[in-house]
Amino acid sequence: MDGRKLLRHFSQAENLDAEGTLKILVCGGGNGAHCMAALASSREHVEVRVLTLYKDEAERWTKALNEEDMTISITYSDEHTEDKKSRPSLVTKDPAEAAAGIHMIFFTVPAFAHKQYLDAISEHVLDNTLLIGMPGQAGFEFQAVEALKGKAKKCAIASFESLPWACRTVEFGRHVQLLGFKESLCAAILTGSESNLTKSSLDVIQFIFGDDPQFDVIDNYVAINLMAKSIIHPPLMYGRWGKYNGEILEEKPLFYQGVDETQAALLSKVSDEVVMTAKVIQDKRKNDMSKVIHILDWYRIYYCHEISDHSCLKNAMQTNKAYDGLLHPMKPVDESGKRFVPDFNYRYLKEDVPYGLVVMKGIAEIAGVDTPTIDTIIEWAQKQLNKEYIVAKHLTGKDLSETRAPQVYGFKTLDDLFHI
Repeated sequence: MDGRKLLRHFSQAENLDAEGTLKILVCGGGNGAHCMAALASSREHVEVRVLTLYKDEAERWTKALNEEDMTISITYSDEHTEDKKSRPSLVTKDPAEAAAGIHMIFFTVPAFAHKQYLDAISEHVLDNTLLIGMPGQAGFEFQAVEALKGKAKKCAIASFESLPWACRTVEFGRHVQLLGFKESLCAAILTGSESNLTKSSLDVIQFIFGDDPQFDVIDNYVAINLMAKSIIHPPLMYGRWGKYNGEILEEKPLFYQGVDETQAALLSKVSDEVVMTAKVIQDKRKNDMSKVIHILDWYRIYYCHEISDHSCLKNAMQTNKAYDGLLHPMKPVDESGKRFVPDFNYRYLKEDVPYGLVVMKGIAEIAGVDTPTIDTIIEWAQKQLNKEYIVAKHLTGKDLSETRAPQVYGFKTLDDLFHI
């Protein structure tokens, strides 16, 4: 099916204009938003708008577009890079202007900013709009349904397990690099009972992205919540800094490629608990949860060409060339910039715990699965964040409402989860 026919099929020809144009909104102003806006704008019959609420980003981006089109530099291989010119039709901080007549809304912001954007656009969302978390991070669907209220029944919410590409903004509003594609990417779609949208809506996103990555549509959104890659950072942080007593380092340690046996074992145990949660849910509910796989198997699949030693988790992470040179989040202790302490307020804990591990713990708790390793890491992380999510192994902490645990949204049983 060619692009225009696919777009008409998506909206059942009800909402497209006379030219058959699909209108999408990209929320955010960072690397992912730049890449999504530039890439989608390069497709025929697709109009792109950008909503960025951060400071003066909308004004700066608009000024840049007034001077010249955006450039997206796409790296297909070491020998092949292609530059494309494209232009979003609008960059604004006005949610009403941004969302008018929109068919798809991509949330390309960190998980902590999802609520701000959901609250801003919720009253302007039309029936049969597809909202896409890219990545959604765990609990995105819960938060989106709550923000949309009754409109959720007439819309659909999709979530991707991670960003589709590695990308970097070279010059704000002007130039972005797409440095590499993932070969495949899992996605799930939660469709409202009164919506006309179906799983085939993801075919339109595939058209916008191109050949790579290939989307693997999984059967239920609960599985995609357990597949979020926010399970990786907290165990590695705890494994490295769990016994930290304030010493100052003279250089920043390697993050992934510095993984030792202890960190790898912690990550493996966290993954075991998540996989067990999926297995129990599948046994109890007969829902297919087979896409929830161990983190080592995930590395072997998704980084098959970047990893030179697949024999164990530690070696797979240490030999993953996609991780070359990536360091632990650190902050300087003085003006010299040569002495460091760990930065526990970085997203590896600040985002990946309340919008990752805590959500998975919540799903496990509902499924009746014990998660001793996840509990230990949450207990340590919440001390570093000066928060309280878990008390005596249960999600009853005073700051739980700041997370996206299913319990925050009133889910108590597996039936509740699967009838959102």
